[in-house]
Amino acid sequence: MNWLAKINLNTAIMRLGAFRSAIIIVCIIAICLFSGYRMGNFYHAYQMETLAQQKQRLALLYQEQVEQVRRIHTLEVELEVERLSNQQSLNLLTHMEKEHYQVKKELAFYEKIMAPEKQANGLMIDNFTLIATESPGYFRFQVTLVQQLLKKRYAKGHVKLSLVGSMNNKPHRINITKISTLSKKDLSFSFKYFQIIEGGFTLPENFSPEKVDVAAVLPKTKWQKRRQLDQNYPWALLANNKISNKKN
Repeated sequence: MNWLAKINLNTAIMRLGAFRSAIIIVCIIAICLFSGYRMGNFYHAYQMETLAQQKQRLALLYQEQVEQVRRIHTLEVELEVERLSNQQSLNLLTHMEKEHYQVKKELAFYEKIMAPEKQANGLMIDNFTLIATESPGYFRFQVTLVQQLLKKRYAKGHVKLSLVGSMNNKPHRINITKISTLSKKDLSFSFKYFQIIEGGFTLPENFSPEKVDVAAVLPKTKWQKRRQLDQNYPWALLANNKISNKKN
């Protein structure tokens, strides 16, 4: 930058003359204007090209968005159709379960009349009820036993209740006495006409019940042979109270 300090504009103008100096200055200004114009055009063209590319990219993104939205709407419709189909299948299955349960009840009624040998010395399990309480996982139950013999003796024995299902994804059976305070004495019966046995139990958290097995056991005595009457009840129908929990 020292060489610029050595330049004396007055001396240069005196040597070149006013006219030549004016022409040189005009030329310098023209060159600067021309260079600035060319550079401006160059950057303007570059900016226009970049803007066109960005517009094209934005248009592609808008098109992709429209396609994605259309696909999402299509999937939502398919999902709704599938949900409705599953709901209809579930309703149909529930209806078939109710019809099956009703047929089994009617069959049991005719068996009482036409095949009394299927009863244990006139003893029958007339009703089983399961009620969910306000306490989470706690259920109450009632077992109604009836004796149908004309000449009735005292029916003496005990009831066995078992929950059948899965625990930790493995088949499992739980005796009701293991998950309640009930003893064999609490589940015993001695009656001439009918008796109701009731109690409660707490369902284990990691246990998924599928059905309840109810058995009325008449032990061997001098008056009778050992007999056992077995009934089973689907848990889903009992717990949800979807149908009357009569003998199946």
